[in-house]
Amino acid sequence: MKQLGIKKLYYSISEVSKITDLEQYVLRYWESEFEQLNPSKNRAGNRIYTNRDIKMILFIRKLLREERYTIEGAKQVLASYLPDTETGEQLELISETQQTAGVQSSAEGAKVPENRMRNDLVEIKMFLEELLVKLT
Repeated sequence: MKQLGIKKLYYSISEVSKITDLEQYVLRYWESEFEQLNPSKNRAGNRIYTNRDIKMILFIRKLLREERYTIEGAKQVLASYLPDTETGEQLELISETQQTAGVQSSAEGAKVPENRMRNDLVEIKMFLEELLVKLT
């Protein structure tokens, strides 16, 4: 879903839900629990998320789901967390086929390695994009 040459500045809650593999109600709940997570709203009152917001959500997800922090423990960690500066990278939505494959994999108990692989690929992509910016 990446458009070549055009970087997206804002994402809707449905897009963020697909990017982060979290339900929309979870995003809204985390917004009420974590003061650092405070997306802006457009004129219609819809949430608009930036890349920085999405990075914060991914970090919170890592703390809660992978590292098994409680919400209170995650709040303490987030008090000292400084997200990376805006790199202008384009985040990609998880395609429907990837979501279907993820559901099938979770039924087979392979969801955790798939998430790790996805996270590793996202980190590699971010590194390569930063390297490209430095080289140009």
